[in-house]
Amino acid sequence: MNPNVAQSPDVATHGALADASHDREVPEVDLLSPLNLRGVVLRNRIAMAPMCQYSAEDGFANDWHLVHLGSRAVGGTALVMVEATAVSPEGRITPGDVGIWSDAHVDPLARIAAFVHSQGAVAGIQLAHAGRKASTEAPWTGGATLKTSAEGGWQVVAPSAIPFYPDDPLPVALDKQAIDGIVDLFEEAARRSLAAGFRLLEIHAAHGYLLHQFLSPHSNQRDDEYGGSLDNRMRLVLRVTERVRAIMPGELPLFVRISATDWTAGGWDIEQSVELSRRLKAAGVDLIDVSTGGNLPTARIPVAKRYQVPCSRRIRDGADIPTGAVGLITDPREADDIVTGGDADLVLVGRELLREPYWALKAQHAFEEEPAWPVQYGYAVKRRSK
Repeated sequence: MNPNVAQSPDVATHGALADASHDREVPEVDLLSPLNLRGVVLRNRIAMAPMCQYSAEDGFANDWHLVHLGSRAVGGTALVMVEATAVSPEGRITPGDVGIWSDAHVDPLARIAAFVHSQGAVAGIQLAHAGRKASTEAPWTGGATLKTSAEGGWQVVAPSAIPFYPDDPLPVALDKQAIDGIVDLFEEAARRSLAAGFRLLEIHAAHGYLLHQFLSPHSNQRDDEYGGSLDNRMRLVLRVTERVRAIMPGELPLFVRISATDWTAGGWDIEQSVELSRRLKAAGVDLIDVSTGGNLPTARIPVAKRYQVPCSRRIRDGADIPTGAVGLITDPREADDIVTGGDADLVLVGRELLREPYWALKAQHAFEEEPAWPVQYGYAVKRRSK
């Protein structure tokens, strides 16, 4: 047993067994049980984490994104999340990022959402602004910073004029008017996401991107109402959340992804993350998608199996809010243990779903349930009755 993982409480204490006070059976909660979030029901606790494909042109989703995301819905995943989708051209990580800064971006995304829903999954979208980590090449071409317009780059912005890498161009520190504009961009992106038919929205405040940059003292050295104290550093994330929640129908859930720690002394940490999660819950957030790191290139991250799961547990218990666990989760039984043990309510699978689009169906098989293969695949997975 991993000593770094919070131990599971008695399952009866969080309602997995009979609820004697109501004299009725409470369904056991496991990886394959449904998850109710407001008026949306996920068919199981398996979600596809948002993963950038760097394959858009001018922000437009295309056939690659349709097939990539649609195949995971076909493969039994309950929630299929579109990659970090830029709320402005300057908010893209790379020139190949998907965007939603104009009405013209809606129709291609609507096609994806409709197909995902047709396969019994829920289509979600992650709204993002990369801040000082914008204007880079795609990873497969090196991922280097695009420092000039001649290279295809653009001016990046941040809470303070502190670059991500020391030799990067200095970002422009956002003034208050520009910060108000960022809030507007997220609201407009959320409106377009709803118009495209997405049933779940996620605000990206993790991995060293703009909203995380405001949270961390390492990247935020402002001396106004957006810097210094914890309340001030949380201000932009909470403003964005409140604006997005205000325009969403009451039956649709809202997630926020955070990095629970910078993994460095004096930075953003788990205690601050618990407090932020309490405030996000009060603002109408339904689940905290718990990741870590990404704000400092020098951070020493102890990457290992389940290394982020204890953060999910701390936030779930400390803020009394549902959480999602993510990071190096590859085995269905391990994922099930995370859910049944009370470490998280949802498991977000990333790279393993890139390697195996039908991971969720194989999880059903692993637990001796009849996999819900599409009828079109019956030739391969069903025996003839005669």
